[in-house]
Amino acid sequence: MSRASAAVAPAASEFPVPTVGVVCLRGDHVLLIKRGTPPRLGQWSLPGGRLERGETTAVAALRELAEETGVQAQLLGLIDVVDGLFTSPATGETTRHYVMIDYAARWISGEPVAGDDAAEARFVPLEEALAMVEWDVTRQVIAETFERFGG
Repeated sequence: MSRASAAVAPAASEFPVPTVGVVCLRGDHVLLIKRGTPPRLGQWSLPGGRLERGETTAVAALRELAEETGVQAQLLGLIDVVDGLFTSPATGETTRHYVMIDYAARWISGEPVAGDDAAEARFVPLEEALAMVEWDVTRQVIAETFERFGG
């Protein structure tokens, strides 16, 4: 999931890093971004990123959505909280740990334009989105959003 709001990603933290993601719906389409930075460089995911000091998760979710895609939306509710654990292939040691707080949202305005750390941004039909996203956790979050809030 897209999770860095700084132009240069900070060094990996020894503690879990809180992040937010947004499953933004427009009819039967969901907004995806193609990651322009690690982790998951080049993969399709949800817009989102790290919380900033003093920022609530809801405010962070809408800020990250706007920064990465130019889209404005209304939050509908919390979907899930998931862990993103990244390990070293050589040692198996955890190198990054993100706590991802994912919100559902309904599109209000704006056409997606890649910004911040996104390489691409676009609305895609649900079935296409589920085929494009590689990480099964993200696919589950998208599917749950459609089940709970429809298209």
